[in-house]
Amino acid sequence: MKALEHTIPPPLVGIACALLTWALAAAVPAWRGDGGWRLPLVAVCLALGLALDGWALLVFRRHRTTPNPFAPERSRTVVQSGPYRFTRNPMYLGMAVLLLALCLWLGSALSLLAIAVFVAYITRFQIQPEERTLADKFGAPYQDYCRRVRRWL
Repeated sequence: MKALEHTIPPPLVGIACALLTWALAAAVPAWRGDGGWRLPLVAVCLALGLALDGWALLVFRRHRTTPNPFAPERSRTVVQSGPYRFTRNPMYLGMAVLLLALCLWLGSALSLLAIAVFVAYITRFQIQPEERTLADKFGAPYQDYCRRVRRWL
């Protein structure tokens, strides 16, 4: 399983899970009679997901550190400001929220399984290896950050 670590770019994992979302939605009839709440919620999730991703990237740029998920060893600092105050992985969280927007738009409860697949895969094959590298590089400051801020939410 170690061979899968840092192998597939997270945006491609997100795209694959979006395709899974479509396939699962096609397998089961959509929700009916949502009372008009679904599309506004889709818009909120879409805006939130994009905002989280953009904000996280901007904060990385301000700290002059790499956002490259395949090179955590090139990180220059433990970023703890902006969205990193409440989640250690705002970019991955943003992708998950974008998947939620897609699930809501498609109106399929079964498609929510694609979010679980995304979270499980990214946690195991992207986040955990990143965390090991950052703990080795930054030591106690990073471990303290991990104790204070949750991995997802």
